[in-house]
Amino acid sequence: MKDKNHKNTMPLANTKWSQTDSFVLEKSIFSNIFEKDIRRVFIYQKAERLSRVIQLITPAFQNTPAMKARIDAIAVGLVDSAILPTTEVRTALSRELLALSSILSIARTGNILSAMNADIIAREAHGLLQEVASYEEPNLMIEDAPSLPDIARRAGKVSVQNKKGTHQESVIKGAVSEGRKKISAGSPRKESIVEILKDKGQSSIKDISTRLRGVSEKTIQRELHALVKDGRVNKTGERRWSRYEMV
Repeated sequence: MKDKNHKNTMPLANTKWSQTDSFVLEKSIFSNIFEKDIRRVFIYQKAERLSRVIQLITPAFQNTPAMKARIDAIAVGLVDSAILPTTEVRTALSRELLALSSILSIARTGNILSAMNADIIAREAHGLLQEVASYEEPNLMIEDAPSLPDIARRAGKVSVQNKKGTHQESVIKGAVSEGRKKISAGSPRKESIVEILKDKGQSSIKDISTRLRGVSEKTIQRELHALVKDGRVNKTGERRWSRYEMV
């Protein structure tokens, strides 16, 4: 079914999406913009996708300049809202999604937009709204793992303050041991995988690799093996049929 006033509008269901590597998980962006919160990254990606979908149907509004300008503004506003500080994201995105819902309703009533295309955009918008509604500020942030030199320096400061040699040695050993535990347990990759499994449910290694950029499937497999060993993740199946989910 084609949109009125624009014969060449392609139904969105037939559109092929290009898979381009995202750089939102690049270290400085992940830290500074998304505050090391993997759920914020997922929300941004959903908002960006919805904006691309909206741009595909804007030609249908060519005979209604005011509505075309408004829906163009919503497409940009969704992306702008998704990169706001954590405390503002939910409210800003909800406003843009409410405005989008109103525009879609008007467009369907006025036969400007086909029911099929309006429903596809509505589903994308509903998925983003659910993500926003369920979002909570994380109580576990993905922190940078301390390096062994940092641990050694901390241990050295403690040992300087203590003049008893045997006690110094025990303090250093304790600090190094604690640091190694933090490096193992607090791995940003592990916590990213955990967040993906919580969000997506049962997943294969390939499923996880599509959402965890810049990390090889072999590395993801090693991290999953460690999570299974720690009792945090369940594994079913073998080899390429392996599936993982949170305990």
